[in-house]
Amino acid sequence: MKRRDFVMKAAFAGTALSLMGIYGCKNSNKKEALPEQAVSNSQPLFFKLSLAQWSLHRALFGRKMDHLDFAAKSRGFGLEGLEYVNGFFKDKAKDFNYLKEMNMRADSEGQQNVLIMIDGEGNLANPDEKERLKAIENHYKWVEAAQFLGCHAIRVNLAGGVDKDEAVKASIDSLDKLSTFAKGSNINVLIENHGGFSSNGAWMTKVFSQVQNDNCGTLPDFGNFCIEKNKDGTCLEEYDRYQGMKELLPFAKAVSAKSYNFNEKGDDKLIDYARIMKLVKASGYTGFIGVEYEGDEAPEEKGIELTRDLLIRVGKQLS
Repeated sequence: MKRRDFVMKAAFAGTALSLMGIYGCKNSNKKEALPEQAVSNSQPLFFKLSLAQWSLHRALFGRKMDHLDFAAKSRGFGLEGLEYVNGFFKDKAKDFNYLKEMNMRADSEGQQNVLIMIDGEGNLANPDEKERLKAIENHYKWVEAAQFLGCHAIRVNLAGGVDKDEAVKASIDSLDKLSTFAKGSNINVLIENHGGFSSNGAWMTKVFSQVQNDNCGTLPDFGNFCIEKNKDGTCLEEYDRYQGMKELLPFAKAVSAKSYNFNEKGDDKLIDYARIMKLVKASGYTGFIGVEYEGDEAPEEKGIELTRDLLIRVGKQLS
């Protein structure tokens, strides 16, 4: 990790480019410039921008894009951080040659590995203690992979709960155990509002007001406040997103800017970005905000650009 720290510091020690107010760094070993459309304004923002890999899930699942090309793709959008999804390299958590290649790709593109979003490793709010302990252990390899990649965090899910109060207790126990393990690797364990009880801001507050380790926090997502869905996928019970963001932000160590579809003004049709970003700034958060496009009216790459531009526009107004 000392070698990795040195490499990252060296990679970002060169002349700072302005990225519509976002830092876009280079050195003599990096490609010379970020996209022209992204460097035309020098007003600084109060946050940095990363790319959530899920924004490209159609291309990745459809094998139109390789996971190892993610860093180059992010740089092409003028972004500087990478938020991986474990499902796109599920069998590589312990393959350190592959992880080394991921590091090399990120370094060569001037990108910073930020976090890994973990799915499919078991339910951390499961009332069955045996199954829950197995799920905790399943996440250990991703903590180690995140450390090797130089990330600051993994995002996990609090799923599997049935009774609200029992799920609080199970979640606290799981998070304390997992974050204790992760502390030795200097990795944060983050929970996203991601369906079920976790999309209830008041419930999440109960959990995080009792979690003991300071390397455990939230990853508030602008869009994931549906607590329960119908069989057709429509939302049956939804939590107020603005109240939810206000409740999750005090514990935030990462933020995800979910977007769906856009109007002719470039605003998200569903989410009031200006209102949410005011909450983000008021909370004192200054880290990475992940661009996570999940719409269906624009191609993935266009949706990423629209989300990026909306965040920059609102960020400039607030800065």
